[in-house]
Amino acid sequence: MFHDAFGAKLEGAPTRWIEPPWKAVLSNKGILPLLWEMFPNHPNLLPAFFEDDVRAAELGSSYVRKPLLSREGANVTLVSGGTPLDEHAGPYGAEGFVRQALSPLPNFSGFYPVIGSWLVNHEPCGLSIREDESPITGNGSRFLPHAIL
Repeated sequence: MFHDAFGAKLEGAPTRWIEPPWKAVLSNKGILPLLWEMFPNHPNLLPAFFEDDVRAAELGSSYVRKPLLSREGANVTLVSGGTPLDEHAGPYGAEGFVRQALSPLPNFSGFYPVIGSWLVNHEPCGLSIREDESPITGNGSRFLPHAIL
């Protein structure tokens, strides 16, 4: 956040931002290959490998390339059949990349939704829906209000 264009204005703002240390672990895409290694073939995971891991070839020519440290879709590339389908530029990637199996999002009238869901002790406890006009969810995506009745 501090490296973004508006970051210099944060110091003089009355709001105090605290980034919890655990977020650095969960937002690091390096967790994806580790989870896949710990829980191979888990139904809620996609195969993922560090880009320099020979096992990344198991994904074939269709995958998503993600920088280890990035946010809001920056420097993410969708590759299908060896051809980039979509990519977002950004300042990330020097730290390395992971490759994850490509699982295309559905397209509803030109919008691609992503569902975030949370479980605690195997029970559902949270849900969010974001949508974007791009298959890569970026910083211009919208949060969709919803209710489960």
